[in-house]
Amino acid sequence: MKNKIQQEFGKLNTRRWFLQRCGVGMAGLALNSMLMRDGFSAEIPDSITPRAPHFAPTAKRVIYIFMAGAPSHLDLFDYKPELVKRDGQLPPPSLLKDYRAAFIDPNSALYGTEFKFNKQGQSGYEISELLPHIAKHVDDICFIRSMHTNEVNHAPAQIFMNTGHQQFGRPSLGSWTLYGLGSESEDLPGYVVLTSAKGTSGGASNYGCGFLPTIFNGVPFRGTGDPILYLSNPDGYDDKAQRDSLDVLKRLNEETLARTADPQTAARIQSYESAYRLQSSAPELMDLSQESQATMDAYKIKDPNESNFARNCLLARRLLERDVRFVQLFHEAWDQHSNLVNAHTKNCRDTDQPVAALLQDLKDRDMLKDTLVIWGGEFGRTPMTQNPGDQNGRDHHNRAFTIWMAGGGVKAGFTYGATDELGFNIVENPVHVHDLNATILHMLGFDHERLTHRFQGRDYRLTDVHGTVVKDILA
Repeated sequence: MKNKIQQEFGKLNTRRWFLQRCGVGMAGLALNSMLMRDGFSAEIPDSITPRAPHFAPTAKRVIYIFMAGAPSHLDLFDYKPELVKRDGQLPPPSLLKDYRAAFIDPNSALYGTEFKFNKQGQSGYEISELLPHIAKHVDDICFIRSMHTNEVNHAPAQIFMNTGHQQFGRPSLGSWTLYGLGSESEDLPGYVVLTSAKGTSGGASNYGCGFLPTIFNGVPFRGTGDPILYLSNPDGYDDKAQRDSLDVLKRLNEETLARTADPQTAARIQSYESAYRLQSSAPELMDLSQESQATMDAYKIKDPNESNFARNCLLARRLLERDVRFVQLFHEAWDQHSNLVNAHTKNCRDTDQPVAALLQDLKDRDMLKDTLVIWGGEFGRTPMTQNPGDQNGRDHHNRAFTIWMAGGGVKAGFTYGATDELGFNIVENPVHVHDLNATILHMLGFDHERLTHRFQGRDYRLTDVHGTVVKDILA
């Protein structure tokens, strides 16, 4: 059986080689037909050309603020007076039955938040004192307090949140967005990634394109120097020499593309051209000297050349103004197994004002209405301390956590879902990661079951075989 399969595979390769190399005028058409029959896509994607979604979208672009490490919903967004009342007591045994956590000790006591919560805005949403600036925008925000996920450790949970699967190799939400909509920016990538703090446990898989053509990959920008490595020409190599070299390379690649209809070759052509245009557009993007001092103060930017979360928030707005479709900010600093009070205080001090400034900036420019802003991490934190006697840390918790969204067609000043009195289990309107991704794609104009890509003989999608649009949060 094995020998027969090898023989058939050899014949298939021989037929492909013949059609690629022979001078028959119909070779390209025949090759395309054979590739489609054998389960290979011969589609040549073009990320520059915008494409229409399945139906009219409410969001045209996305800023995804990914707070990697998992912020504590119990200390920021989901106030539990009963948990505060029972602080220091052991949780009921029934609560921990069949519970799977990363490091929790069965004898760990309940831990009520040490932060005050206050009702804010017309919606009266209770939010932590750690977030005084975001608190001013609660009437612009839709809080989902019933998120849950499959994973309990950081890397698989981050990858799952961003790709709908816990293993490497699946396309990210940003890549699916670009694959479906294309890009309106000719000078910058359609999907840009900005990082601060420690990066992410999931690494590049959080913004990779997986089995989609590489043209849909997220492009990480550096905080200092050239936004992308080797963007500047070396000494002695002027623009004309580079343009001449690229033109020759483009002709050679186009000849290969005409013979093979290979999507990777098309992506390679586009990559070289995009890189050339980036040489002038990227430095201008990163130069904040034209921003007013009032804007710099609003974002809490003291040094415009210092790479940090605040600067990334302002860059996110500037990227959207230049027609970038999807911007993702990764800030991994929230994994507080101990020292939660001090660390969460610092994290909020670093991120609260810049996020609020970004929301206000988008509103002032009339961009928030069709820009979807997402804020959240990969899971929540436990109502118990991680270790007996340690009253200042929480373990990973995948059964319940909070994210929020603003703009782009979500209900403003709205709260969806609820957890029990200890913030441990969901008691109302659970929202799985697949449901969240289905809803985001819906706001971008896609039926998540129809946005697919055929790979290795089957159709794949962001939501796998799951996902339901959460229509109650849509405006």
